[in-house]
Amino acid sequence: MQGLLSAGREGGARLLLALFLQLQLSASTCPCQDPSLCNPISGSKDFEVFVFDVGGKTWKFYDWSQITTVATFGKYDPELMCYAHSKGARVVLKGDVSVKEIVDPFVRAAWIGQQIDLAKKQYMDGINIDIEQEVNKSSAEYYALTALVKETTEAFHKEIPGSQVTFDVAWSPECIDKRCYNYSGIADSCDFVFVMSYDEQSQVWTECIAGANAPYNQTLAGYDDYLDLGINPKKLVMGVPWYGYDYTCLHLSMDSHNASHQVWFDNPRSISLKAAYVKEHGLRGIGMWNGNCLDYSGGSVARKQTEAMWEALKPK
Repeated sequence: MQGLLSAGREGGARLLLALFLQLQLSASTCPCQDPSLCNPISGSKDFEVFVFDVGGKTWKFYDWSQITTVATFGKYDPELMCYAHSKGARVVLKGDVSVKEIVDPFVRAAWIGQQIDLAKKQYMDGINIDIEQEVNKSSAEYYALTALVKETTEAFHKEIPGSQVTFDVAWSPECIDKRCYNYSGIADSCDFVFVMSYDEQSQVWTECIAGANAPYNQTLAGYDDYLDLGINPKKLVMGVPWYGYDYTCLHLSMDSHNASHQVWFDNPRSISLKAAYVKEHGLRGIGMWNGNCLDYSGGSVARKQTEAMWEALKPK
């Protein structure tokens, strides 16, 4: 009996030692100076400010007093992850996959598993699914896409408690560029959708005519259409463009004053007007494509303009 007790104690000690070594290994692989910063961010903010980041180090100059989520569309940057977590902001993966392939439920499951493994490896807080492919209404891909969002959300929430799953949608639910998705079903299946209210002149089906990237009336009409589908406003985050277009004019009108090009972009005033809609209709929040676009060079004019763009995100 004594021998059995000793063996039991030794086995328990070995188990505890193994667990201790495993915890040490986990802590050593965390890229943050403070290992607690590798823990996932949990909870939600009353107002979401969703930032797309495409790489580089301009994130160091963002207004972190506002940011709640950063979607990383550039190379993985552990320094960004650590800093965002220190500010209580989530950092999420970019997710994309062929809609034709995900008709197979086994492909969906494998893809979701890969994304979760990557998120855990990089200490991320979820995923932003950015699928912008043609889908016909009521097709196999139509239903598979909705299923993918639902299954991804359920799996992430289970495997990474407090994680966030979002989906990017066009500026209007009216089959923009033949993207006829189940928008209400997708919104119901994830934490919220990010509405890409920019490039509203089709890049595929219309002639390139100089004009606003995100016209005010057209932009807000798109949100009206989403709300008319019965989508909860708290499932909608408004996207605004932080970039513009410089059009070279091939044909000049009589009132063009001999201009050879036109430049169209949103400024703090136009963004503020859109942010007012967010507040008035109780949307989940606002965000931009992309956070890197502003001039963070540090000059007095650049600094003032950059601060004004960040300030415009706050609904008045």
